Amino acid sequence: MPSSTYHVVIIGGGISGLAAAFFVMEEAEKHQLALQCTVVERDARWGGKILTNRQQDLLIEGGPDSFLTSKPWALALCRTLGLEDQLIPTNTENNHTFSFCHGALRELPQGLLAFRPQRVDTLVSSGLLSWGGLLRMGAERVWPKSSARFSDESLGSFFRRRFGAEAFDYLIEPLVAGIYAGDADELSIEATFPRFRELEAQYGSVIKGMRTAQATAKIAPKAPGVSPSLFMTLRNGLGHLIEVLVNTLTDRGVQLLTGSGCREVQPTASNDGRYQVSLDNQDLLTADAVVLTTPTYQTAQMIRTIQPEVANLLDMIPYTSTATISMTYPTEAIAKHIRGFGFVVPRKEQRELLAATWTSLKWPYRSQKGETLIRCYVGGRGREHILEYDDRKIVESVRQELQGIVGITTPPTYTEVHRWIRGMPQYVIGHQARLASIKELMRPWPNLHMSGAGLYGIGIPDCIREGSRVAENLAQSFLQNSKPTGP
Repeated sequence: MPSSTYHVVIIGGGISGLAAAFFVMEEAEKHQLALQCTVVERDARWGGKILTNRQQDLLIEGGPDSFLTSKPWALALCRTLGLEDQLIPTNTENNHTFSFCHGALRELPQGLLAFRPQRVDTLVSSGLLSWGGLLRMGAERVWPKSSARFSDESLGSFFRRRFGAEAFDYLIEPLVAGIYAGDADELSIEATFPRFRELEAQYGSVIKGMRTAQATAKIAPKAPGVSPSLFMTLRNGLGHLIEVLVNTLTDRGVQLLTGSGCREVQPTASNDGRYQVSLDNQDLLTADAVVLTTPTYQTAQMIRTIQPEVANLLDMIPYTSTATISMTYPTEAIAKHIRGFGFVVPRKEQRELLAATWTSLKWPYRSQKGETLIRCYVGGRGREHILEYDDRKIVESVRQELQGIVGITTPPTYTEVHRWIRGMPQYVIGHQARLASIKELMRPWPNLHMSGAGLYGIGIPDCIREGSRVAENLAQSFLQNSKPTGP
């Protein structure tokens, strides 16, 4: 490598690492920087928790199956990569979601997933809440805001305080669990849904604030390229995004290394501002900048020698384990049992199942005609014991749940289990304060960046946004130097 070329090493080949590499190369081209990028991944495949299994007329997502469009970064990246004609929204004709409450599936108002319910009459008629619970929830508009100055507050505390315990237990908690697989009494409102705290502070009411925001959105002209669908995916699965990213990076000369993770990052012996990256296979890489996109408990091990305080803070971020169970059925055998997109299960119900998605009803192109694909979710904070079962027992447990909740007794024709051990970071109380401390402690280590789902957002759009932010910071840092130090 010529001495006039910067070398950026990115550890982790999930969406965070691949997006960071893509934007690093974009910034290099934009600013005419001579730059080489290397991405290191311990596994044999790219994509991290994005895992698509395509076989014949069946498409199974082992991890996430879609991304939010209200956060624009994933949608924008797909379009930049030429995937716009592959984007598909959720089916409009089945746009209903249910919650299993008091022994029955009860419809959730549309828009509740975005905390913007569009049909209050659905909430009233569904039986989700008692009349007392409905009145308490509606009273949020006039409920006094807290006089306490919380440095942070749990999701459970905030939503019970604003909407009442019943609305929290049966409406809000299962939606939060579906996003974070966590315990709302541990998760931080500041790190997960800070907008709600802001609405309370500004308007004295979350409902008033949301209505004002909705009215403003209706008046404002619609931004070009904005999708009307809250969630979108790709016709050939999210794995297609990974494939296109990898091919694009390869074409741009990015070095992609699989089969060996990073053991440690240290400054070079010459202390010239560069870093030495030690890989598990004993290889050594010298870098002008390093981006760590691995889970925080892995990142902690890599930097413990040079910054033990940061490593300890990273170790304080807990993770929980989950699994997805995909199963196919003859459509005629289960059609009468399923409707809408699926259902969530409140923690209050004390079931093994977190949620189920009727994948073939939610998305097109997921199964062949006459066959229905469904996907179930288990595990999560405080419910991880089911991950101790073998695959056969997990499937049997899920089948029992489906039989008890929706009445499906027919055996599946195909099953596929994907386990994500310590795969979901938990933004518990104090998360934002920890991030601030980490940022301050890392000031002596310029061009050593940490990103990924464990820090600044668990969703695909969040991970892509952070990759872009890191790339911009690196480009500005390089531009401030007259030339790279060279290897």
